[in-house]
Amino acid sequence: MSKAWHLISRPQGLPTMDNFALRELPDAPLEPDQLRVRNRWLSVDPYMRGRMNDAKSYAASFQIDQPMTGGAIGEVVESRMEGFSPGDMILHMGGWRDGGVVGLDMMPNKLPADALAAGLTPQTFLHNMGLTGGTAWIGLLRVAAAKPGDTIFVSAAAGAVGSAVVQIAKAREMTVIGSAGGAKKCAWVKDLGADAVVDYKAAPVLSGLTQALADLGKPGIDVYFDNVGGEHLDAAFATANDFARFAICGMIDVYNDGKAQEMKYLIRTIPARIRIEGFIYTDQFFDCMEEFYADMGGLIASGAVTMRETVHEGIESVPDAFLGLFAGENMGKMLVRL
Repeated sequence: MSKAWHLISRPQGLPTMDNFALRELPDAPLEPDQLRVRNRWLSVDPYMRGRMNDAKSYAASFQIDQPMTGGAIGEVVESRMEGFSPGDMILHMGGWRDGGVVGLDMMPNKLPADALAAGLTPQTFLHNMGLTGGTAWIGLLRVAAAKPGDTIFVSAAAGAVGSAVVQIAKAREMTVIGSAGGAKKCAWVKDLGADAVVDYKAAPVLSGLTQALADLGKPGIDVYFDNVGGEHLDAAFATANDFARFAICGMIDVYNDGKAQEMKYLIRTIPARIRIEGFIYTDQFFDCMEEFYADMGGLIASGAVTMRETVHEGIESVPDAFLGLFAGENMGKMLVRL
């Protein structure tokens, strides 16, 4: 019998283990257009925190006492869905569980056999070839319209999305300044190719970013890729060149307390003619999916884009993995292996 994590109460601030319960899922015969799946890999992502609130957003709220969902890689063990057979490896949204029934509402897609044969691991479709890599690619190249020669600032550059942004930008001959917390993460971001790294734990972001720009001989930033909000966003306003473009992907700094920091330099939006656009991966992904797969697949094959994985083991560890995102415990993509 499969097990799934349920949300049993809505968090106030940072979630705790008291908000979750691991419960058995009842067995049931498959109906038409359903698969029975054994999950192999689960994804946890910061956006899931918003789904724990009872509030209107782009993704439906998790319901109390119901199984939670998220990205997962699983193996089909039984199928009543056309085009799927036992043994197929699939990407789907039936995460936070070790297996069970997957319907069309969980958007199952077979992993491309040629990609797996070429050496891509299945979990790559939960990061660089999936949600996080696609978010980085769309936000940088489509939303911010970044181009060779631009100076890019990316926050949370040691995270799954941020590390992909760093590498995609360097592959297209951009100057990249990343921000990360602590010497170990900063060293990794530098290894990824970033031209400079701001350690936000060592000094205020604005002073670190200003020094990095001076060291590189750059007057300001052309693109800001925001995963954090707060102090990072304000520093980007302060250092933006005229006609800078801000791609707002996430604001993990305010997901739990909901208190946005005062933006001292927001006023620069007008004289610098800064364009700010929030975006969601699914708004554009299906229009450019083939282009993304071809481009990102080539970057991975060439070694221009890599990924570090922070892996927790077993279904019992899923909440710990999720909470670790807010404590900065991950380098690269946070995953759970089943």
